[in-house]
Amino acid sequence: MVDSYIVELFVIGLLLLVVTLGSGWISRLPLSFSLIYLFVGIILGPYGFNLIRLRQDDVFNASLLEKITEFVVIVSVFSCGLKIINPFRRGVWDITSRLIGFLMPISIVGIALVSRFLLGMGWGEAILLGAILAPTDPVLASEVQLTDINDKDELRFGLTSEGGLNDALAFPFVYFGLFAIKDNNWHNWFKQWVAVDLIWAIAAGLVMGFIVGKAIVWIDQKVQNRRSADALMEDFVAISAILLTYSLTEIVNGYGFLAVFIAGLVVQDSYSNPERPLAQLEFVERLEKLLEIGTILLLGSILLWQPIVNYGYQSFIIMIFLFLIIRPVGAWISTIGKRPLDSHRRNFHPGTRWLFGWFGIRGVGSLYYLAYSLGNGLKDEAGEQIAWITYTTVVVSVIIHGISTTPLMNWYERSIAKEKKIAAPETLSEVE
Repeated sequence: MVDSYIVELFVIGLLLLVVTLGSGWISRLPLSFSLIYLFVGIILGPYGFNLIRLRQDDVFNASLLEKITEFVVIVSVFSCGLKIINPFRRGVWDITSRLIGFLMPISIVGIALVSRFLLGMGWGEAILLGAILAPTDPVLASEVQLTDINDKDELRFGLTSEGGLNDALAFPFVYFGLFAIKDNNWHNWFKQWVAVDLIWAIAAGLVMGFIVGKAIVWIDQKVQNRRSADALMEDFVAISAILLTYSLTEIVNGYGFLAVFIAGLVVQDSYSNPERPLAQLEFVERLEKLLEIGTILLLGSILLWQPIVNYGYQSFIIMIFLFLIIRPVGAWISTIGKRPLDSHRRNFHPGTRWLFGWFGIRGVGSLYYLAYSLGNGLKDEAGEQIAWITYTTVVVSVIIHGISTTPLMNWYERSIAKEKKIAAPETLSEVE
């Protein structure tokens, strides 16, 4: 009898070989790599070979899922920070401030209202579900993020910076929902929530990300000037930056996700040799891809048909509102009056604004917040309801966004290129 662990290693090795050698063909199809991983995860789960088990005797191991997704998210948000070249130019962050300052609250409030009045949830559960599903995913959205150092596209920049920030800035509202579930009397905890979970934790995340990022770059450059590190080991500086920033920030009760993203920006901007952060980015992106495979395999393996059916109608309502109404309308509102940085247009192209609304991919960040909530007071029927709505929403997002990403981004690239060609003579005539 072959050990199941050996079979798991064989299947994962085979999967890596297939997606690697077939990546040239897969990238041309209306099909994402995540969709393949999800399908394989289902095959390896209870409805297939039952090789991956996050449930033992019908008890779900939320703690393990929390730790796995936590590490995946911190690696991914650091990668988002490293992708942003010259990050401290104020003008480029206008679109980010709109997506975070307007779109994320609109998403949380919109989901909470739908959950409260159409699904009958209590306000605590409704707000918690809004906070879990509001963040877009920095892991699964790589196809719509910045591609290289020369990529100055504002759609890609906005989606990259949004994915890096909103996985951190949804945390206060997760705490808000958990507090409201435990105690309906908001007066007992609201002031503490504002002072600690809203103001202090965000400020600590910003400051710690900057300080630790700067310190690591300074130490790295000082030591390397005296004696160069082994070339094979240099890229591990990025992992140390991630782990040190996250852990030190959590120790002072700041938001580690936020700090790690800021550290990524600081690392990208602080090296005197610009090749160093680019080498770190290449290493981190490879690690991110490997972690993505493991996480989506786990997601596929925990799906169960009966609870998906039981909560299917509620999940359907949430997904219809989130994907087709709340996110698109919120993105449209958030970009009102926004002038593109590198275009003759006075406002964003309508197609760009709708793409901001469509590419609200849900994924690993939502799974982390769910697992965290399940370990911190979310339980019983409310826990089951929120869990299966979240799982189903993430799965459907992986499918529909995975299928639509390639054709929509191809259309976007063709449209922008065409518009720029047309804009050139218009701009010249205006100068004349």
